[in-house]
Amino acid sequence: MDSGSISVGMHTLAMGRPARVTGFGLGDESLVAKLREIGFAEGDEVELLARGWLGGAPLSFRLNRTVIALRKAEAAMVMVEPEA
Repeated sequence: MDSGSISVGMHTLAMGRPARVTGFGLGDESLVAKLREIGFAEGDEVELLARGWLGGAPLSFRLNRTVIALRKAEAAMVMVEPEA
């Protein structure tokens, strides 16, 4: 990945714009472990598919070839780099 690129929380992605997982935010280690168990890993491709209509949650993501729904706080722990 380009050293000039900036990682952002996955919850900030625009719909339909693919991104690559670069790591995880600091904080709740048990949540990071849960996200890893679900299948999130550095280098994986993700894409925001939909936002819930009530408050924008849950968020629906495509992770490789799987669709996963997450709360905003969970998605914010996954750091991504949007693809150009």
